[in-house]
Amino acid sequence: MILIDTHTHLFVDAFDDDRTEMLERARQEGVSHFLLPNIDLGSIERLKTMVASENDCFGMMGLHPCSVTADYKESLKAIRKELIEGNYLAVGEIGIDLYWDKTFLAEQKEAMKIQCEWAKELKLPIVIHARDSFAEIFEVIDSVNDDNLTGVFHCFTGGAQEAQKILSYGGFKMGLGGVLTFKKSGLDQVVKQFDLENFVLETDSPYLAPTPYRGKRNESAYVKLVAQKLADTFEVTFDEVARTTSASAKELFKLGD
Repeated sequence: MILIDTHTHLFVDAFDDDRTEMLERARQEGVSHFLLPNIDLGSIERLKTMVASENDCFGMMGLHPCSVTADYKESLKAIRKELIEGNYLAVGEIGIDLYWDKTFLAEQKEAMKIQCEWAKELKLPIVIHARDSFAEIFEVIDSVNDDNLTGVFHCFTGGAQEAQKILSYGGFKMGLGGVLTFKKSGLDQVVKQFDLENFVLETDSPYLAPTPYRGKRNESAYVKLVAQKLADTFEVTFDEVARTTSASAKELFKLGD
């Protein structure tokens, strides 16, 4: 039984005091792969250091939408150079976030479109951050989608209509994390309308810790709690969830054993 945390920011300073112990806790819970999404230019070196030091950590390279500002093209230039020269398994995390600020919506859309084109060129999946922005993200994907575009909508919290749209693209999964365990989220009722094969597991550590750790620092070991909630939702065994979600993650990200 293995679990894959497909989205975890283990390189951030929230783990500086106990990163080694935190990783070991996750491994003891069966987590075999940790997939690390980049944030911006300032996070690249920390991400690279962690990937170089831990053979079960794998990096993605992209510009987070909350880091898109007026000079985003300069940031993208440096990120593309790193993406080409490094060894990354996805373009991410990219997307659109309209929760905090809509000032740079046009820039966010253009930055996402550019990075989608990179992913197609390099035959890498994209990892999408979508917050209050499904319509805008679908607009971008509709403009660039073809058989070469694959990826995951990380931290999926949409409804059945959004899930159906995502699956209509083909080649896309939805990432489920701590929100699935929140009593009032209603996400379990959405998820159970679709096949288990359409989902992968994640934590988004150190954010969005699942119940009973909600409000505290999240960590990759807690992906096991998300897996158990998913098993309860589908009324299948924990092992089936682990097997199915891990197979989907391995296929999407081209991961070895």
